[in-house]
Amino acid sequence: MPWLLVTISSYLILAVVFLVDKYLLGGPIPNPKVYAFFVGLLGIFVLILVPFVGFQIPAVEQVVLSLSAGIVFIWALFWFYKGLQIFEASRVVPAIGGLVPIFTFLLVYILSFGKEILSLGQGTAFILLILGTILVTLEKEKLINLQSLKISFLAAFLFSLSFVMRKYVYLAQPFLSGYIWITIGGFLMALIFLFLPEVRRELLKIKMNFPKRTAVLFLCNQAGGISANILQNWAIALAPLVCVAIINALQGVQYVFLLMFAVLLSLTQPLWAKRAGLKEEISRKILVQKIIAITLIGMGLAFLVL
Repeated sequence: MPWLLVTISSYLILAVVFLVDKYLLGGPIPNPKVYAFFVGLLGIFVLILVPFVGFQIPAVEQVVLSLSAGIVFIWALFWFYKGLQIFEASRVVPAIGGLVPIFTFLLVYILSFGKEILSLGQGTAFILLILGTILVTLEKEKLINLQSLKISFLAAFLFSLSFVMRKYVYLAQPFLSGYIWITIGGFLMALIFLFLPEVRRELLKIKMNFPKRTAVLFLCNQAGGISANILQNWAIALAPLVCVAIINALQGVQYVFLLMFAVLLSLTQPLWAKRAGLKEEISRKILVQKIIAITLIGMGLAFLVL
């Protein structure tokens, strides 16, 4: 099951990327539209792969599908970043983590006219992974409210739609060729953000006040994000259509990695962790909750492997 190993590798990298994203959104780049703009803009560097891969110009409907998948993904990122900016991560992440795999499964089921269905083992793993994902990110004092749920709902649906669209791209096109077309769609969405006056104003401020250290951190983080994104897309291309929802449910693994990093930072770099909104309170009750969550995710992985 190579797609499972590729997925876990991508979520390990994404855990680090999330930490830096949260830090940057907390200060140096506070506008989520600007952040989504930079993510989409820098993705165009994937075009350096064109001379080395069998890049193809597919049928018109495939071009539209590929570009749309990239555009929808950048919109999903915007709403995700917006949620992180307005609310604590614990109000947004559990909802998105739980909703994305459910939406993905429903979209695949509907688009396949009910032909794609999880087996008993896959379904058990799917449920365990979702429960583990919600539990590992949930905080009793910062439960999801109606406002955060609205943003989470929209971001989760857009992420799911993008993932399913990507899978249909990879069913019809070679992986790298399809990925390049999808990335071009994200770049086009970034250019659309550039027409927004608030984005141009923020970009001017950043140009004038952007410390070199922050720029290096952002660029390195985006390089990691692109690497993780390629791995995640490769997993989507390798996995059966019905397992795309499981790839989404496996995001709980990312939060386990994130929890480990957050605890480490809380102990070694408390000021940095507090600024990023990641300072972990380590109490017996929270520890029990996290252990149960990790156990559920581990059981879900075991069902997938066995």
